[in-house]
Order: sequence, then structure tokens, then C-alpha cells
Amino acid sequence: MTGIIGIAAGASTPGYIIEEVQNTMSEQENFAQLLEESFKTLNTGDTVRGKVTSVTGTEVHVDIGSKVTGILTLDNVTDDPQAKLEDLFKVGDEVEAVAVRVSDLDGIATLSKKKVDAHNNWAKILEAKENDTVLEGKVIEAVKGGVIVSVLAQKVFIPASQTTVPKDGDLSTLVGTVQKFKIIDIKEDRRRAVGSIRVVVREEKKALLEAFWANIEIGKHYVGKVKSLTAYGAFVDLGGVDGMVHSSELSWLRISSPKDVVSIGDTLEVFVKDFDREKNRISLGYKTEDTNPWKLFTDKYQIGDVASVTIVSMMPFGAFAQIIPGVDGLIHISQIADRKLASPAEVLEKGQVVDAKIIDIDTENHKVSLSIRVLLEEAAEAADAE
Repeated sequence: MTGIIGIAAGASTPGYIIEEVQNTMSEQENFAQLLEESFKTLNTGDTVRGKVTSVTGTEVHVDIGSKVTGILTLDNVTDDPQAKLEDLFKVGDEVEAVAVRVSDLDGIATLSKKKVDAHNNWAKILEAKENDTVLEGKVIEAVKGGVIVSVLAQKVFIPASQTTVPKDGDLSTLVGTVQKFKIIDIKEDRRRAVGSIRVVVREEKKALLEAFWANIEIGKHYVGKVKSLTAYGAFVDLGGVDGMVHSSELSWLRISSPKDVVSIGDTLEVFVKDFDREKNRISLGYKTEDTNPWKLFTDKYQIGDVASVTIVSMMPFGAFAQIIPGVDGLIHISQIADRKLASPAEVLEKGQVVDAKIIDIDTENHKVSLSIRVLLEEAAEAADAE
């Protein structure tokens, strides 16, 4: 019962004394009120607010202005078993929670923040469905027929067909991962939400495709991975769009198969040679002028230089020798020895490495003439001079 107390004072009583009495009585009333509140009864189901006073690996202590201390445990905070209380709370944080168990004897009240969050955030789930909003949550469990995602203190069911896992694949590979998804169905009476990861992936892929085709141009370079190989070339993933490098574009050298140059999974820098948006076709180039064997040869050698060459084939009129991979030179039969030969095989054999001088370079036709005889004659002249 609350009463009203009046103060009677004589006419001669100084004002400061009356003020002091009023202040003293006010302080006593406030103290009594605080004391009463500190012993107020807390019942199961009550919603309380308080401040975090301490955080450990297993419990969060909350001052809820009662004779009992509020306790939060991980399972009453989140559905994510991998979460850590130390990451979720710090001393001084304000918390709203529901008392799920009160023990005056132990002096503690077990609180549930999850229940408050679930109540407050269900409306956000409904809003996300209405506005077609992309949500992001952690997959906390693989269950029969799908996975469970924790978001906004809610559990959202993602059917297996709406994940990115192939049919009959292992859904547990998603557990612990953070996924983007949309709400595709709501069962209001059961407060159950169904989501889809595939919808978001499909929309993101579509957006990437639109951006890709809007910016592609002939000559533009991309870095991609070899996705598959065929008898005639390699398909390269450019980021959701595949382009094809024909075998003739893979190497300056003659190859029997794309496997001679690249393997699935290899990262290549390619450039656009041509494309057809309507047919979704992209023709890619891989070999460049910088890797052109003829350029490499002319950058390194000139007429008069001596090179170590490998005999690769022999004809009646001479022998062909590899100077560098992709560039061969002809050693005419008259340039093989310092004597007349009936056949190059009298002196040379396939696979043999010999020194030869470059005596001519036909830039227009990419032909090189070599001579062993010139070196033999020069050696003989040097010996005679001694």
C-alpha cells in the first residue's frame, strides 16, 4: 500500500531545513523502491532485459535486476553448435531473453535469448519471403531429405533438391558452410520455412552471364581452367561460360591430341578470337606471337651463328635438324661433309647432335640452311695456320 506523507512546519522554520527533510525522505523512498525491485518475483515465461556481467566458454551471466542471476548457455542462444559464446557476447551488452527456469534456491534463472529472437525474427522471415530477399545462414545439420540452415534464430529447411549437392550426393558436405538462399515456402501454422540455395545460385549465374556477354570483345584476355578435352580442342571455363581452344590454337607445334599440351584443371590465359552470342559459342586462342618458335629462333640466332642441332630426319638430298622445338633447318648433302657423299646416312644418323653453322635464313618462308662442312673447313684452315 502506498501512502502520502505531508510535512508540517512552523512559519519560522527555515526553508533549507524543509528542503533537507524532503530530500532525505525522497532518498529513503527511492532506496525502498530499489530494494523492493531487487527482490521482485521472476516467473517462468517472463521476458527480461539485462546487462552481461561476465562471459565464459559455457555461460553468460546477466544482471536482470532481480534477486536471481540470469544465465545463458549456448543452446539457449543459437542452434549453431560450432558458435562460441565469447564471440557472441561481451561484458556490458544489453540482452533481452525469456526466463525458462527460475530457481530461487540456487539464485539463478535460466534464460533463452533464442526464444525472443525467434519471436522477433519470424516476421523478418515472412518479409524475406514476400520481398524475395536473399538470406545468408549457416548449415547446422544434414537431415533426411535435406539440410537445416540457421538464420535469424530460425531453422530453415532446405530440401536436397534445392541444394547444390548432386542427386544421391553427400549432404553432410554442406554442414558448417555459410550459404545464400531464398525462402520459397512458408507454413505459417507450424512456423516452418522452406528455402532454396539453387534459386540463388541460378540467379547469380544468370547475372554473371549477362555481365559476361555485355563485356566480351575480340582480343580480350581471360584466365580460365580447362574443363574438358575433346579430340579437336580444349574447353575452358571463363567463369560460368565455356570457350573452346582448337587444337591448332593450343600450340605452334604439330600435336596429335590436346592432351599433349594441356590437362583438365590446368589454368590458362586465353584470348577471344571470335564469339557468337546467339549460339553461345566462343572461339579462344592460346598460342601467342611471344611463344611463336620462329620468333624465338630469330630473337636468338642470325646468319653466321653456330648452333647445336639434333638430326630429326634424313632425305636423299640432305638431313633436317631441329635447331629449337618448332624450327628445323636443312643440311644439304653438299653441306654435311668436306667430301662428296652418296647419302647423308654415311655420316649422320637420326637423333645425333651435331654443331652446324647457320648459312641462310629465309624469313618469308621460314626456312633455315645449315652447314657442317663450313665448320670442318674453318677447323682445317685454323689447323694449317698453326
